Amino acid sequence: MSETTTNQTTTTNQPGAVPQPHARSRTGEDQPLVRAVNVMKSFHGNEVLKGIDLDVHRGEVVVLLGPSGSGKTTFLRCINQLEEINGGRIWVDGDLVGFREEGGHLHHLTDKQVAAQRRDIGMVFQRFNLFPHMTALENVMEAPTQVKGVGKKEARARARELLDQVGLGDKPDSYPAQLSGGQQQRVAIARALAMDPKLMLFDEPTSALDPELVGEVLRVMRELARQGMTMIVVTHEMGFARDVADHVVFMDGGVVVEEGKPRDVIVNPKHERTRSFLQRMRTEDQEAASDASDVSSASDVSSASDGSSGSSGSAPDA
Repeated sequence: MSETTTNQTTTTNQPGAVPQPHARSRTGEDQPLVRAVNVMKSFHGNEVLKGIDLDVHRGEVVVLLGPSGSGKTTFLRCINQLEEINGGRIWVDGDLVGFREEGGHLHHLTDKQVAAQRRDIGMVFQRFNLFPHMTALENVMEAPTQVKGVGKKEARARARELLDQVGLGDKPDSYPAQLSGGQQQRVAIARALAMDPKLMLFDEPTSALDPELVGEVLRVMRELARQGMTMIVVTHEMGFARDVADHVVFMDGGVVVEEGKPRDVIVNPKHERTRSFLQRMRTEDQEAASDASDVSSASDVSSASDGSSGSSGSAPDA
C-alpha cells in the first residue's frame, strides 16, 4: 500500500486497499479490542516496525517477547500514540488511532482528540515516572481530577480502593522516595487503573526492579488478568508469559516471527530465531539463579564464621 504523507493528511493511492476493522456488533464482542494492520514505523530511515499485524480481543492477555531492539516497545508506544506510525492502521475499540479517514485520505486528529483516545488506554513503563512531590494517594488521584474532572472526594476514595487493590492500602501518605521500586511500580499500576482504561499496556514493568521485588508486581498483574483486564505486556518474565498469557508473540527485527498459544511458542517453538532467543533466556535465568545461590551461600558462611568467632571469644580459658 503506497502512501504519501503531509503535515496534515496522508493520501492513500489505493483507497480500495485500505484495511477496515470488523463491523461493530451490538455487544462489541465480535471485533478485536485492538487491531493492528501492516503497522510500520521508522526513525531517521531505520525501519523499526516492518508491517505488524495483530488482533487482541477483550479480556485477552497478549505477551510480546523478543530481543532488545525488536520493536516491542515501539509498537506499544504507537498504540498509545506516543509515536506516530508511518504506515498501516491501528484501531482501538473500533476507533482509528490518531487519524480520521475521509475518502481515502487520513487526517491527523487534533491534540484534544488524541488526548481523548488516550484516556481509554493505561500504560505502565519500565521506570515508574511518579511525581516525587506527591504522595502515593495524590499520584493516583491526579489524572482523574485533572483530565476527567472527577471531584476530589470521589477521586480520593477511588485512589484508596486502588492502592488497597495493589497491596498498598497502608501507604497512601508515603512519597515515592519512601517506597521500594516494587511499591512504586504498584502505585504506577494503580495510577493507570484510576482512569478506568479499556486496555492496559505494560512495557517491561519489572525490568528495573531488584529480583526480590519482581514477584509483588507480577502478582498484581496476574490478578488484573484474572479480573478480565485486556493487557498487552512486553516482558522477559517467561513464567508470567507461560502461565498468564492467552497469546504470545515473538518479534525480532521489526517483524512478527512466530505467535500462538504459550505452549506452542514457549514450549514448542517452530522457528530457529524463537528457539535461540528462548535458549538464551533460559541460560541467563540459570546464571542469575546460580549467582543468587553463591551470594546466599557466602552470606551463610560469613554468618557462621561470625557466630563461631563470638563463641570462641566468650569461652573461658582452659
